[in-house]
This record gives sequence, structure tokens and C-alpha cells, in this order.
Amino acid sequence: MAFSSQEVKFALRTMRKRPAFSIITVLVLALGIGANTAIFSVVNSVLLQPLPFPEPNRLVQLWHTPPEKSFPGLKKFSLSPANYLDWKAQNTTFESMAIYGQGVATLTGSGEPQSVPGTRVSPEFFSTLGVKPMMGRTFTTEDGSENAGKTVVISEDFWRTNFGGNSNILGQTIRLNDEPHTVIGIMKGTFSFPAWNPAPKMWTCMQWDPKERAVRGNHNYMAFGRLKPGVSVQQAQSELSTIAARLAKEYPADDTGWGAMVLPLREELVGDVRPALLVLLGAVGFVLLIACANVANLVLAATLARGKELAIRTALGASRSDLIRGVLIETVILALAGGAVGLLFAHFGVQVILNFLSNDLPRMGEIGLDSTVLVFTFAVSLLTGLLSGLVPALKFAKADINEALKQGVGRGSTETGGRRTRTTLVIAEVALSLMLLVGAGLMIRTFYHLQKTESGVDPHNVLTTYLPLPKAKYDKGAPARNFYSQVLTKVRALPGVESAAVVDSLPLQGGSVQPIMIEGRPLLQMSDQPEVPTRNISAGYLKTMHIPVIRGRDFSESDTEKSTPVALISQSLAKEFFPNEDPIGKHISMELTDKYMELPTTPREIVGVVGDVKMEGLDSDRSDSAIYLLHDQVATGHMGLAVRTAGDPMNVATAVANAVHAVDPTQTLLDTMSMEDVIAASLAQRRFTMMLLVTFAGLALLLAGVGIYSVLSYAVRRRVREIGIRMALGAQVKDVVAMIVADGMKPALAGVAIGFVGALLLGRVMASVIYGVSARDSLTFASVSLVLLTVAFLASAVPAYRAAQVEPVRTLRDE
Repeated sequence: MAFSSQEVKFALRTMRKRPAFSIITVLVLALGIGANTAIFSVVNSVLLQPLPFPEPNRLVQLWHTPPEKSFPGLKKFSLSPANYLDWKAQNTTFESMAIYGQGVATLTGSGEPQSVPGTRVSPEFFSTLGVKPMMGRTFTTEDGSENAGKTVVISEDFWRTNFGGNSNILGQTIRLNDEPHTVIGIMKGTFSFPAWNPAPKMWTCMQWDPKERAVRGNHNYMAFGRLKPGVSVQQAQSELSTIAARLAKEYPADDTGWGAMVLPLREELVGDVRPALLVLLGAVGFVLLIACANVANLVLAATLARGKELAIRTALGASRSDLIRGVLIETVILALAGGAVGLLFAHFGVQVILNFLSNDLPRMGEIGLDSTVLVFTFAVSLLTGLLSGLVPALKFAKADINEALKQGVGRGSTETGGRRTRTTLVIAEVALSLMLLVGAGLMIRTFYHLQKTESGVDPHNVLTTYLPLPKAKYDKGAPARNFYSQVLTKVRALPGVESAAVVDSLPLQGGSVQPIMIEGRPLLQMSDQPEVPTRNISAGYLKTMHIPVIRGRDFSESDTEKSTPVALISQSLAKEFFPNEDPIGKHISMELTDKYMELPTTPREIVGVVGDVKMEGLDSDRSDSAIYLLHDQVATGHMGLAVRTAGDPMNVATAVANAVHAVDPTQTLLDTMSMEDVIAASLAQRRFTMMLLVTFAGLALLLAGVGIYSVLSYAVRRRVREIGIRMALGAQVKDVVAMIVADGMKPALAGVAIGFVGALLLGRVMASVIYGVSARDSLTFASVSLVLLTVAFLASAVPAYRAAQVEPVRTLRDE
């Protein structure tokens, strides 16, 4: 629909005559459009835009599917080196494959030592993705040779921060993990794969020796591949499943029950955040619809108030289509202005989202107000303007011109129909608001439930940090054991430190899962053995984290010298595997653990049963079963340090770092924070999703209240004469107030009923982002209904009070 310049000028003149109306309308629309633009910018970059690689639809992520007996409920698992190499050698559907694993590196030799997040990758990593460096080269097959010199590719950010952007760094040697590495390439700042937190700043080339290449039972790597042209994901899945079945027959001890899974790389990168983003996108869509209904109500009231003017224009020759176009021009201009202001709101909204969710959003560097988002904003603004003006325009098109020309226009059929239309719009606003409020209420209940969920440890006054040891300097066994022992001795002697211990993975952050065999039970192949979370701890860890010993005893320093290794088990594991017997004194075998540590397979004696601890996260549905091994007996070089203090743990952070550097000046400390911050970080995404939903729901509630208020205020103004007559004939103030409040509560009640049904239907969507509460939680539904009806009552009370102030005598005299 094209608009002439004359029509636009007339609409602008009309809007200038009503500045308050125009400003309010623009702000209402700006809030709705701005919120939609901000969320869409995130959804567009994360979910809709293709991955920044050539032919991204051919890229897939590769996983093992673990045995159901060993990993109940777990659908995918990381790969072992030998199985990956067999998949790579035996397939016919992939153009190439690559494997990678985490590899935090310690940079030394250029100032203070620093831990640099990185990734260990196979030589085909970059070529499989199809990316090239901004400078230098990437890895070749020769770089992956066991006898080749070590090489590294660094990120643009790392290059500029640590080497000042000097191109002479190419070919130079830097020391990583106390080993020389030659810098061969620099990746563009926009490249960030894998999508880990924190993002990798360097990529080192794997150089597996024959022993590492033969590892089949230890799964520690991720892999992806590029399909050959024309090959579907289903074809690749079928072939890898066949290969996995063949390997299970060839290597039954390690591969029985282990299958293969092929997923599009895009799904793998965004799968965890997709539900939350779609819920938020739906929420802001509701806010925009409510804003449209609100503006439509305002425009309808304003249009009907101009009924006589528009009727005179019709009588003078203007067609109804001209008048309808005039109404639509006004609302489109208002909506476009709202879109312009909304872009400003969206800019700040995106910054807030990135600040709060930077650790949880994949492809964060691609998020922004690009041309696609600008086109979306323009289209939404245009559509909003048309929707907001359509109802008033069509309603006026049906008006009786002769009736409108009469002095008592308010008594005509046009006014009656307008009142019904405005009431219908209010019902829609209330219904949509209730659905949003229910979603926000469920998220609040989820967050409250998670905060009340016991982690199993006392997080107060505990400092945590990770001390990853360079493999070349501290191999597993005695060197690592001695380093951590010296660190603990020095840290425990610090003023304000009550206790200290080391653990390979802190609570809530995941960690190793290992197969176990129980003494006296039937012998099982490793692939059939139950696998449980395994934590490597030093003596004093239970005391430091305040984990109770329920039965038996804790580890002691004397256990180090015993020939029989010892273990602690959690209460859940005791109930699961020893339901009718005392586990103390029983023995468990951990063949894979001993094999990795190059130790003889010796049964471990269970010496204690301890309290359950959440290993995977507060919202994890996995069992709290766990086994604790004594670090002095199974010493590794990737341990975290936990320090319980008498006061604020951050007050001793510097002293702890100095104690570590007293043992080794080149050692870095990674992710130093309090345990309370660790728990808070695990809830960050849910907290921010809740905050956004509550904000959108609050905005919807405000708009619904404004809608009810505006409708009733307009009705009171149109019914002054009727109210005056009623009061002249004996009606009491309370009768008038009750009548007006009832007029406001009727659409509110109808909207609550409709919204109640809508919220129930949307339960499946909310079920993907809530935890510990039903999507049909009666308390949430009842609470938000009460809140919404209270707002409706308050919005009705002000016009009702004004109606009660009508003076019958003056009203009749004016009439």
C-alpha cells in the first residue's frame, strides 16, 4: 500500500496536534520492538546464520553412544584415540575427520607466567573446517609426527595482547608447558572453535606416540568431520554405526556396547541454548502483541473521538478508503518512529545480554545489530504499524456517517461497537500477559528450587583455583605428588587458613567417570562395568569442603604408605551397590584408572561412606554416586586447590598465589574464585533467563494495566451524562464505583481464563527450561492470576474514582 506525500504530511500535522498521545504511543511500541530486536539479534547470530565455514552443512560432530548399563540416561560420550583412528580409516562417507581435546597451556618466558586456554588438535583440524589463518599457516601431517618439533597456532587477540601485533612472531619460539613451540600461524579474531568457555587462544598439534594411538578404553576427545559432497548425515550415521558394531566384535573388552552418533555441527554448537533463546523470543513476541493491542486501543479511542471530523470529511467527498489509509499512515509512522527508538533500546539490550551470557552463548563474537537485524526491525515496525491501525481503521469503515454527524455521537452504534472492540483487545492483552507471567513465575520457582538444592558442600569461606601442571615438567606420579604436597604444606601454614586440599574437579563442574568392579560380584567386561564419577582428592578435602563422613573414616596421611590402596564412596553409591550390606572393608577394582596411571591393578579397600555431592550441577538428574581416590596413591597433574579460610576467602588469594610460586615461580593459577562464585556461575544462564522473562512479564503486566485503565477512562468520559443521570435518580457513589470496576474486571477475568488455557498448552515449551517444578504448577498459576487481577482492579479503581466525582446537577445543566 503506497502512501502519497500529501497523506503523510497530513498525518504528521495530526500527530503534532496530539503530542502526548504520539509520544506515549512511540514509547510503548519502542519497548516492544526494541525487546524483539535485541533477542532476535542473538537468535539470528546463534541459531539462524550459517556457521562461518565453507559449506557448513557438510560439517558434523562425532560422538560415541555409551553402553546403557554403564551410563543410564546418557546419550553421547567422547571418543578414544584408537576408535577415532579406526573410524577415520574405515569410512567412505567423510572427506576428512579431525579430533581435538582441551589443553590449557602455561606460557612462560615473557613476563609473569600465565595460563592460556587452548586446544590440542589433530593436523586435519583447520583444513576440515575449511579455514585459513590471517597470517602464516596451519598444521600439516608432518606437524603431527611423533618426532617433529612442536608447533602452535595462536589467536589474533593473543597475538596482539602478548606480542603487540608484531608479525615477526611467526617462526619464533615460545615456551608452553615448559616446552618450546614454534608459532606458525595466527587465526583471525572472528575464529573461535571449539565453542568453549573460555574461548581457546591457541591450538597445538597432537603428536600421539604408538602407545597413545592404541588407547581404546579411555574416552577423552571430541571429533568432527566433513562429509563428502552429496552424502547425508543419515548415510554417515549408518556407516559409522556399522564400523562401531564391527569394532565391538573385534575388541569386546573395550568396545562392547559403544556405538556412534553423527550430529550436524550447528546443532551441536547451539543445542544447549536453543530452548532458552526460543522461549525468550516467544516472550518478546507476546510483549509486542500486547503493545500492538494497547496502541490499537489508543488509536481506536482517538479515531472514534474524531468521528464527527472524519464524517464531515466523508460528506465533503473523501472516500472511506482515504480515511482508512489516513489511520494506517498515522500508525505506521508511529511504529517506524518506535522502531527507530527501539533500535537504541536494542543496542543497550544486546550489550546487557552479552555481559551476562558471554560465558554461555556460542558464536558470541558474531552477535550484533547487523543488516539482517535492521531489516527485521523495519519489517516488524511496518507490520506493527499496520496491525495497530487495522482494527481502528476497519471499525471506522463500518461506522454510520449520519449517526456520527449527530451531536450525540457517543450514543451511536459506532461507539457501542468500539467499546466491544476495545474490550476484546483488553481481553487479548490480559491473556497474553498471564501466559508471560506464568513463564516468568515458573522460572522464578526453578531458580528458587535450585538455590535451595544442597550442593553437598559448604561453599562459605572457601577459595578455589586450578593448578594445571606442565606434562613435560611434572609427569603423573611422584613429581606431581611432591609439587602438590609442598603447596599444601605452605598454604596450610598461611594466617587465616583453616584447611586446604586438592581435588581434580570441583563440585558442580563435572569430571572423570570411570568403570568399577565390585569384589565378589560376577566378572564383567570393561564395557559392561558400571561407570561412576571418580574424584581424586588429598587427605583433608572432606574437612575443607565440610563433607560429612557417614560411616567409617576419612583418608589420613598414613594411607599414603599402605600397600593396599583405599577409597571412599558416597552415600548414594553405597545404597545403589551395597543396599543390604555394610560396604566398609569391601573392595572395588578400577582397571582403567590403574591402566592410565601405569599402576598394577589392585583392589581398593572402601574405608568410609561420605555425604553426597552434586558433581554435574545443581540441576543434574544424574545419580550422586561417586568414588573418591587418594591423590597420594593416584597422583595426576591436573588438580584444583580448595582453601577454607576464617574470613573472606578472596583476602588470602594473593598469599595463596605467593605460596604456590614459592614452590614453582613459573606455575600459574587458573580461575581463582570463591566456591560461592563457582555455584553462582553454574546458575548464571538460568538467572539471566529468569531476569529477562520477569522483565518482559512485568512490561506486559504494565501494558495490560494501562490498557484496562485507558479503556475505562475513555468509557467514563463518554458516559458522564449517563452517570450524572444515574446519580440524580438516587444511585450511590458505591454503586457507580462498583459498576465501573465491574466493567474493568469482566475483561480481566475473561483474559485470565483464556490465558490460563494458553499457559497450559505452552507447558511443553517451558518444560525444557525449568527444573524441579511442574509446567502446570498450581501455586504459580494461582499466584500470577492473583497478581494480574490485582493490577486489573487497581487500573479500574482510578477511573471508578473519577466517575464517582461526577456532579449530577452540573452534568444535567451542561446537557
